[in-house]
Amino acid sequence: MSPFLLLVLPVFQERAKRDHEELPPAVDAPVVGVHSDPLHGSLRRPGLRFFYFVQQWPGSVCDTRQSCCYPTPGKPSANFGVHGLWPNYNDGVYPSNCDPHSPLDLSKRPAGRMQSEWPMLACPSSSGRQFWQHEWEKHGTCSESVLDQRRYFLTALDLKREVNLLGTLQAAGGRHSAGRRVYRFSSISNAIKAATGHTSGIQCNIGEDKNSQLYQVYLCLDSSANSFIDCPILPRSSCNSDRVAFLAF
Repeated sequence: MSPFLLLVLPVFQERAKRDHEELPPAVDAPVVGVHSDPLHGSLRRPGLRFFYFVQQWPGSVCDTRQSCCYPTPGKPSANFGVHGLWPNYNDGVYPSNCDPHSPLDLSKRPAGRMQSEWPMLACPSSSGRQFWQHEWEKHGTCSESVLDQRRYFLTALDLKREVNLLGTLQAAGGRHSAGRRVYRFSSISNAIKAATGHTSGIQCNIGEDKNSQLYQVYLCLDSSANSFIDCPILPRSSCNSDRVAFLAF
């Protein structure tokens, strides 16, 4: 080795050692999973912030290209049905499938009310058990610190009775057109806010006639699932602002 390298090599070695020691420690980035629901991701973190309480109108569930199948007990009543009670964080992501050791226990659900107020309309026809199992395992298990399984289902059913969405829309008027009521989007939004005292999320889908129709209503609850609040994050609406159909069922 040349005399020059013998002189400068220790200097470079010391500088490299110092530069390495000054580097910040590596930070593990969170792994974010993508879910089919466009509202949510799956970032796990402590501390729920609010719940979505979601109801769907069966007429709009059935009036699509996929159509629907009535549950085996028979056609549900012409009323909004529960879709789910979903714990969320304030930034739009949500926890899911939090406890694989907490399966659906049919003895902990109010059976009669579930059939009539939380019906499954997917095909093929079924009793609804698969739907309730999905909702409990995906969403309910992430709220066990607040609601055990029985209280999870009872809370959703009691909320449905507390908020009479069908009566609220009927009182809001709308005009009849081709066998259905038609509303302005703002009329629906304002009527629900007047009834609940809070802003809500409203989603539409596209019917077989290619028109925008009322599909789901999102109401928001505080982190203890006790009180309604303004929704911190609203779902994408996809509703026509001038014409939203409300189909008969």
